[in-house]
Amino acid sequence: MHFRFVISGIMERLQATHAFATLGNPGRLSVFRLLMRFAPHGVRPTEMAEALRFKPNTLSNHLADLMQAGLVRVERQGRSLYYSVDLDATERLIGYLALDVARARPDLLPSLFPATEDLTQMPNQGYNVLFICSGNSARSIFAEALLHDHGRGKFNAYSAGTRPNTALNPFALEVLKRNGHDVSTLRSKHLSEFQAPGAPLMDFVFTVCDTAAAEECPPWPGQPITGHWGLPDPAKTTGTDAEKALVFSQTYAALRRRITAFVALPFASLNRIALQSHVDDIGSAALTAEKD
Repeated sequence: MHFRFVISGIMERLQATHAFATLGNPGRLSVFRLLMRFAPHGVRPTEMAEALRFKPNTLSNHLADLMQAGLVRVERQGRSLYYSVDLDATERLIGYLALDVARARPDLLPSLFPATEDLTQMPNQGYNVLFICSGNSARSIFAEALLHDHGRGKFNAYSAGTRPNTALNPFALEVLKRNGHDVSTLRSKHLSEFQAPGAPLMDFVFTVCDTAAAEECPPWPGQPITGHWGLPDPAKTTGTDAEKALVFSQTYAALRRRITAFVALPFASLNRIALQSHVDDIGSAALTAEKD
C-alpha cells in the first residue's frame, strides 16, 4: 500500500498539534468539513454562512483560525473572496496521523482509508454514477440523461435531489427532447432512495449544484469517488420563456462538456488517486471555461 503523502512529507509535530487543536472546535470543524465537500474549489463566505447558519463575524473568526493553522487558503476573484481547503496541508495532516502516530500499522490503515483499492477493473454491470442536486428537476436530470446515452454499457446513471416532492422542470424536458434523449423513464427522485438498504452501490457521486454540496450527508457505502461540478440553477432565471429556455440550454451544454470529458477518461489505466484528480480537473476546467 502506497500513500502519496509519503512523498510530499509528513507534517511537523507542532504544525499537527496546531491543526488538530484548531479542528477541535465544532464550529471550525463544520467550516472545514463544508469546504472539503467543495474541494478543490473555493466557496464565498456568504454561501458558507447561509449553509452553516453562522453569523458573518463568527464565520470570519473561524476562517481566520483555519488560515492561521495552514488548513485553508483564500483567493480573490473579481470582487469576491473564495476560501478553499489547502489539500497539500490536509494530506500532510492525514499522513502524520497515519504514518507517525499510527506507525503505519496495517490493521489501522484500512479503517482510515477504506477506499484505497483502485477502480481499474470495470464492474460486470458497469460503473454506478449518481448525480445529486437540490430538486432533481433539471441539472442532475440533464447529467443522468447525458451519461445514460453517452456512456451506454460502461455506466449506470442515476440522479436524485435533496428536497422532497419535486417535479421535472418542463424547460429541462424540452431541452432533452430537442437533443434526442428519451425522457419517458425520467422522474424526480429523493436522495433517500439511494441511501436505503438494497440501493445500488455507487462508484462515483457528483453534486451539480452548490446547495447539494453543502448538504450534510452520511458517508456513502464503499466510499465512492466524489466530485463537485456545480452550476447555477436555471430554474431561477427570470425573463421571457425564450430567455429561460436559453439558460436551460446553456446549462445542458455545460454538463455535456463535463460528461463527455468524464466518459473519455482511460479508466482501465487509472487508480483511485488519479481518477479523483481527473474528476477534480474536469470540474475546475469547466468552471474556468464558463467564467471566461
